[in-house]
Amino acid sequence: MLQDPWAALNPKHSVYESVAEGLRVQRFAGDERERVAQSLADAELTPPERYFGAIPQELSGGQRQRVVIAGALAVQPQMLIADEPVASLDASVRGEILGLLLDLRRRLGLSALVITHDLGLAWNIAHSVAVMYHGEIVEHGSTEEVLLNPQHAYTKHLLSAAPRIEEKSA
Repeated sequence: MLQDPWAALNPKHSVYESVAEGLRVQRFAGDERERVAQSLADAELTPPERYFGAIPQELSGGQRQRVVIAGALAVQPQMLIADEPVASLDASVRGEILGLLLDLRRRLGLSALVITHDLGLAWNIAHSVAVMYHGEIVEHGSTEEVLLNPQHAYTKHLLSAAPRIEEKSA
């Protein structure tokens, strides 16, 4: 999944065509329409037939991201790789998409690799965290271990940039 759902979809392709593209590349032998419909439903775009003819310009950012997710799901992967999957979305839609990713992981048994600079996001969805600096993994471990007791200076820098709620002193 790309970080920008506005750029991830071909503006000339319908939602159906966008989701079916991977199936066609993989020479899927089953019922394409059924698989596209199921993938859209899994991405919480229901009823799926309502979206078949839509083009990206007719969709909200959250709906576009769901179409991108449906396209990934259509080929029945074991793992989703998502690069900043909610970076360009507003706060309420971010929560919906994160909830969807967590639900898909649970319901479909998918693994997910989420690439993000947002350690708050990592805290909320990850079992483990790897921090990269200049193309090398400099820290890796459970989410709690890395984010509550960072060892590398870059991890500490990322954490210092995360927003915090400050307590008022009396």
